[in-house]
This record gives sequence, structure tokens and C-alpha cells, in this order.
Amino acid sequence: MLHGKRIAVVLPAYNAAATLERTHREIPFDIVDDVILIDDASRDETVAVARRLGIHTVRHAQNLGYGGNQKTCYRTALERGADVVVMLHPDYQYAPRLVTAMASMIVSGEYDAVLASRILGNGALKGGMPVYKYVANRALTLVQNLLMGQKLSEYHSGYRAWSRAVLETLPLDRCSNDFVFDNQMLAQAFAQGFGIGEISCPTRYFDDASSIDFRRSCLYGLGVLRTSLAYRLHLSGLRSDPLFADEETPLGARP
Repeated sequence: MLHGKRIAVVLPAYNAAATLERTHREIPFDIVDDVILIDDASRDETVAVARRLGIHTVRHAQNLGYGGNQKTCYRTALERGADVVVMLHPDYQYAPRLVTAMASMIVSGEYDAVLASRILGNGALKGGMPVYKYVANRALTLVQNLLMGQKLSEYHSGYRAWSRAVLETLPLDRCSNDFVFDNQMLAQAFAQGFGIGEISCPTRYFDDASSIDFRRSCLYGLGVLRTSLAYRLHLSGLRSDPLFADEETPLGARP
């Protein structure tokens, strides 16, 4: 626990057998109470490795997509009593030791959510991020900040921490089951007025690290722009969007 708050790390996994143990080894168990892996119908030994490591594991019978995986991650963490939930990819791209810093920023009461940014500092390109992805990241972030009235350094990190209050408030079942889920969730958090902080994080690109191809990256980028524009139109009152509507929609039943 951290200042009396129960800390959970959730691992949204798909074919992560080669990197899971390395990731798990660096999780700071001095403050982490619960580690949860949601396996999205992997075709490798991810589930076997997770169970050998003693991780609480839930396996989807069919692949639900990255967003669908996260919905199960957060639902399960809340059911198991988490006060702070840190999402960490099990592909060892991000530094697990930062879980303590991210959780501390939330339990301090200063922030409701924290993003680990690869752009703050000089870690992205040094860590091997492809130049086209770096340029696209910076361009999309610039446009998103303009449309959404924010000042984030990066919207596209997969390393995030959330307070229980955020997860119980946001209507996540309205979000996509695909990769744009991350940006839709952030937009919902902004619409609800939650405070979001950032911390610098190194990143690692290597053969076993997960990554989407160029085509899916382009589709993701278009989805991000649609989400940002919908947010702007909704907040300006020009067009209501169900993604940001106020009606309560709790996370649905576990798949």
C-alpha cells in the first residue's frame, strides 16, 4: 500500500510470453498490492508464464482488442479493491520502476491520473522510437492540444495511472475496443474535469516489443483526430456526442 491506498498494476497482454517475466521482475512490490494480467486470447505461452509467476490472470476466450482488454483490466482491478490502478504494458517497453512515482502523484491528491511521457526529456528517439512515429506523435499531440485546450507533451503513451474515482466515473463502455480507446478515455477524463499529470519515462524499442504497423498507425491517427474534434464540438455546444454525455454508464459485465 501507499499512504493507506491499495495499488494495483494491470497488464493488458497479447503474445507477451517473451517479455512478461522481465517486466514483472521490475515492478516495485514494496508498494504494489495486486498484479493483474488480462490475456486477450494470446497464441503463445503468456498465460502459462503469468500463472507461474503467481499473477492473477484472466483470459479472454476470444480477442477483444486493446480497448476491450483495458476494460476488463480496470473492471477487475476495481472488483479486487484497488484505489489506484497503473496500466503497464507487459512488453517491457516502459520502465516498471516508475509505478511508485506515478501512484504517489495520485495518492498525494494532486492529480487524478498520470501519464508516463516518452516525449518529456530525450528518451523517445534514444530508446529507438522510429522517426516517423516520433514526428507523427508530435504532430498529433500539437493538434490535440489545440482542439482540446490542454498542454500535454504526449497523448499516446500506453503507461498510465488512474484513481479509483476516475475509473468509477468514466463511461468506458462507450469507448472503442481498438487502439483509439486510450485517447477516448483521456478525452472523457478532460470532459469530466479530472486533473492529469505527466512524468518523464524512457522507452525501449526492440524485436519483442509490441508495435502496430504503418496502416494501423494511420487508422489510429484518424481516430485520434475524430475524437479530438468531437470533444471540441461537444464542449462548445455545437454537437452533442454520446462519448461525453453525462448519463451514468458503468462498465458492463465481464466478458
